Amino acid sequence: MPLSDLLHELEILGEQNDASETNRAKKLLNITRDTGEFLAVMVKASKAELVLEIGTSNGYSTLWLASALPASGKVVTVEKLADKAQMAAENFARAELQDRIVQVQADAGEFLRGNQQMFDLIFLDADRSSYLAYADDLLSRLSSGGVLVCDNAMSHRHELEDFMAYLSTKDTLTSCLLPVGKGEFVVHKA
Repeated sequence: MPLSDLLHELEILGEQNDASETNRAKKLLNITRDTGEFLAVMVKASKAELVLEIGTSNGYSTLWLASALPASGKVVTVEKLADKAQMAAENFARAELQDRIVQVQADAGEFLRGNQQMFDLIFLDADRSSYLAYADDLLSRLSSGGVLVCDNAMSHRHELEDFMAYLSTKDTLTSCLLPVGKGEFVVHKA
């Protein structure tokens, strides 16, 4: 199946699931298509080789990231929930991109504290209430010249205000808020 067809299928699945599902843990909460396109452009423009994604869900955003990487590139994607990680693994295999994706089932904060890898691009789309608690760990894992993208920065701005304000105080960072999808907070590390 061509990747474009799979992405379209996952978009429809996500919309249908989230419209009928009342349990937040069972919602897929996928990014919008324009956010996926934006992420693909960011991966290519930044010449990212190693990407970290916090919040895999069913792998929709991961596929956008992985498909934009060079053949030697990798996305390390962290998901806490086993059922979502399994669903994502199946979608990665269907897309034939599993060789570019490393799945980690763990709490994001624990993963960041226990990992020393440096990443060229980090995409945050998980439990927004935790971002500020592991902001310094995120920054320490972001390469010089790297980019951090945080989803839902406009749709859930009230939940991200402290996190965005904290990052805006750092002299080595340049940031902006973009009206793409549900709002993308983009940070470049000098």
